[in-house]
Order: sequence, then structure tokens, then C-alpha cells
Amino acid sequence: MRQNEENGLLYLQFEGLRDNGRIQHAVFTRQGGVSPEPFKSLNLSVSVPDEKARVYANRRRAYGLFGRDTDTVVHAHLVHGNAVARVTQTYNGTWIRHVDGLISNETNCALTMNYADCTPIFLYDPIHHAMGLGHAGWQGTVRNVPGAMVRAMQTEFNSDPAMLWAGVGPCIGPCCYEVGEPVISQVQAAFENPETLLIYANGPESRPHFDLPTANRENLLRAGVTQIEMSGFCTACRTDLFFSHRAEKGKTGRFGTILILG
Repeated sequence: MRQNEENGLLYLQFEGLRDNGRIQHAVFTRQGGVSPEPFKSLNLSVSVPDEKARVYANRRRAYGLFGRDTDTVVHAHLVHGNAVARVTQTYNGTWIRHVDGLISNETNCALTMNYADCTPIFLYDPIHHAMGLGHAGWQGTVRNVPGAMVRAMQTEFNSDPAMLWAGVGPCIGPCCYEVGEPVISQVQAAFENPETLLIYANGPESRPHFDLPTANRENLLRAGVTQIEMSGFCTACRTDLFFSHRAEKGKTGRFGTILILG
């Protein structure tokens, strides 16, 4: 991913989408906002006990880079599942309930979601000019929200998975994501190769580390997607750039994403 700075905000873009011309996107970092500790500084979520006025000021700064604000983007009420909703501009300023994936093929539609260790999933269909944005924590990963997004785009837009481009954004990496039950057994049930995703770095008697980004890459591959760009960022390692629920023991904000069809 490539880092950009504009109006004091640092954000990242995937190389595969950066110069596309028909789509705009960003993974915002935590830098450039007005929120105080422990939400310093570009917290984009009202689900944490930050002052709402500060959150909305942060959104004006972040979304404003793309000519948007809270009422001109489509939000999702995330529940760590695998439900996917098709949306249009008529949903601007609303929160789609009980979904972890949004898809659209409407020009000028904008999607946004927030994260703090869970995985941002970006999808783009350059043939049918459609897009998807997803949120995959460990529960969404074992429930295969990336695969659900691909199938929804096949159904709604006739997308060919082999032609889709996918981006797996910054999330907690296997270096920092030590897990126990029920994560272990559910990963073992969900994947054919759980031994490659549950890493016993300190020996077989230790607790394993879950490779969340690779698991989501595996989900995309199983769905037929082959063009996949990985961010390479661990949110728990890089709390200078991202909020991390694990590293900051739950007292933190949420960084955001935006995806817009031009």
C-alpha cells in the first residue's frame, strides 16, 4: 500500500486501485483528527465513548477529502457475521443493520466501515463496475464474509470471481494475535488447512497465533478470486498508524475506510 498525506491526514491506498480512475478509496490512519486520548486522534466511530461532536468533526476531515460527509456515505452496523447488503445512494446517511458486507454498482455511491484489528475487505469488479466493502474479525473470517461478498456480487451484478480485484487491509497479524477457544476449534472447522493458519510459534504446548489476513486471503481464493493485494500492516504492531483493540486493551478508537464508485 502507498501512504498519502493531504490536509494533515495520513491515509493509505492499495496499488491495485490507486490509479484506477473509476474508483476512489482510502484506508484512513488514526492520524490527523481532533479526538483526545485514548481515541487520539482520527477516531471515526460513535460506538466508543468519544464525544460525538469530535467524531463528526473527524468524519468531515476524512470523508471530506473525497467530497463527502456522514450524510453522503452508507454506513454499516457491524455484527461479526457474514450478511451482505446491496445498497444505493438512497441509503446515504443511514446505518445498514446486521451486516458485515456492503456491495453496490451505483455510480457515486460511497461505502464506509470502521475497524480496530478486524480485516477490511475491498472488492472491485472492473467489468461490471461494481464494488464491495467488508469487515472480517475472527468470527466473520470463519463465517467467510469475503466469500459471501463474492457470491453476492455474482448474484447481483453477474461478477466473475476470476475478474475481481481484492484488497485485504490492515488488521492484527499472526505476530500479535494469540488465541484460545473457541477460536481454535472454529478455525479448524472452517478451513481445510488450519495448521497453516494456527501458528504455534512457542511450541505445541503454547497457545497458537491466528493468521487472520492469510485466512481471509484463503477465503477469497476459495471463492475464485485470484487478484489479491495484501496490506502487510499489523494494527497491533503499528498503533502509531492504527487503532488496535488487542494492543490497547479495548480503550481505543476505530480507523475507517471509504470506497466510492466514480
